Amino acid sequence: MFDPAKIEEILSALPDAVRPLSSGLDHLGVAVKDLDATLPLYHQMLGLELLYEETVESDKVRVAVLEFGGGHLELLEPTSEDSPVAKFIEKRGAGLHHVALRVSDCATALKAVGEAGFQLIDQVPRNGAGGKQIGFVHPKSTGGVLLELCQPGS
Repeated sequence: MFDPAKIEEILSALPDAVRPLSSGLDHLGVAVKDLDATLPLYHQMLGLELLYEETVESDKVRVAVLEFGGGHLELLEPTSEDSPVAKFIEKRGAGLHHVALRVSDCATALKAVGEAGFQLIDQVPRNGAGGKQIGFVHPKSTGGVLLELCQPGS
């Protein structure tokens, strides 16, 4: 279950070197089994604006990005049974997958977080949806929440 207090605790535990690089929440990632079936709920029933859809081959996901209150919601549908999102859904079911913080320099932020003792999934940034540079911090070191560091694309 999503616990906002836990997110605040994780954010406050980030090393001082990362905090100046972060400008807050970039998006929430939600794992879904069927994007076509789920999208109308968020887009039509809740009135969230659909910004774009794309497939990120390297992560084996189809992504729909919607805008809400100045932030974004990223719906993630696995395109393969061996996708990390498919494994997440199999283990935990559909729902909140990750919290993404916007950072000005993903490489520097990953390095600082790693040096502070957080377990990294990505040692260096990689390409994500929307042309962003991203890197993940393992949930084992963030109280069970998968944390994405996300540098907007140019």
